[in-house]
Amino acid sequence: MRGNYVFRVRLCVEPSDPDVSLSPDRFETTLRRRAAPPGEEGWRFFRDNCWRGEVADEAHLRDLAEDALGVTVEAVEFRELACDREYYDALREAVAADLDAFRADDAVEALKKYLGSSIRVESA
Repeated sequence: MRGNYVFRVRLCVEPSDPDVSLSPDRFETTLRRRAAPPGEEGWRFFRDNCWRGEVADEAHLRDLAEDALGVTVEAVEFRELACDREYYDALREAVAADLDAFRADDAVEALKKYLGSSIRVESA
């Protein structure tokens, strides 16, 4: 079972040595963050950080990315939750078992509310 949150990030690399320069010193890349297995600590990451398939609080996610990468992150955009079928099925079951936390009537509504149409289920 595997899942990853996928983000597009714009990084700024500032050399600590004044005799070194970079050109370009800013670039965009893809950041993948492992999605915690449903039911385990951190599994509600999407609920706490996404809204309708977009980043809910960009400053917060920039801080998280900076901490993880050790470089300045100028921008972060949520792209998708990429997962296998096993992860997706387990996620739907975990959400369905905790609908009050998602303020939704069913798991499909909850996932759409937070992730929009940004879920990609990969085949094995």
